Amino acid sequence: MEDRAAVAVVSVDAEDAPMTDQMRTVLFLCTGNYYRSRFAETLFNVLARQRGLDWRAVSRGLKIGWPGNVGPISPHALARLRERQILGPASEADSEPTIRLSRELLAELERMPLQCCDEDFRAADRIVALKEAEHRPMVEQNHPAYASRVEYWHVHDVDQASPEQALDEVERLVRAMIESMASETCWTAIGSK
Repeated sequence: MEDRAAVAVVSVDAEDAPMTDQMRTVLFLCTGNYYRSRFAETLFNVLARQRGLDWRAVSRGLKIGWPGNVGPISPHALARLRERQILGPASEADSEPTIRLSRELLAELERMPLQCCDEDFRAADRIVALKEAEHRPMVEQNHPAYASRVEYWHVHDVDQASPEQALDEVERLVRAMIESMASETCWTAIGSK
């Protein structure tokens, strides 16, 4: 069953500054661009905006179109985004406050999975594939010119880890990345004075 109604309850903050072309980009890759990479992309974008970083995330799949992937984004990813109060409640009975998303971030949640292409690799300043054992062969076979630029994490898909375990690991890694980028930005600012 498609979960579009759940995505529609996202709060929108039209006053958020739009992400610009001057921002640096991290590209998150997974197989279907439905679950792990989409969660990483959304979480990264929310946290980067909160920290005022000049980074944004995009995500793509290395082999989209899996039969079990129905709709734009995994229900597991949506549930975790709700738990983190990034999405609005699943029902009107819940009244927890939510982090307000820009229209641009809302549109990213509503889009269908996207297949990566060489242009995605060229446009990215940093590239992260969510599971080395699964994704390195795909990158090396289909995008060999960019294989050396990819950083590999070790986050299992639902066939080897529960959604709770996998999304906990994605969240831990994304938060660590944000902290590293914030520290780098701080040291760069200090060095330029």
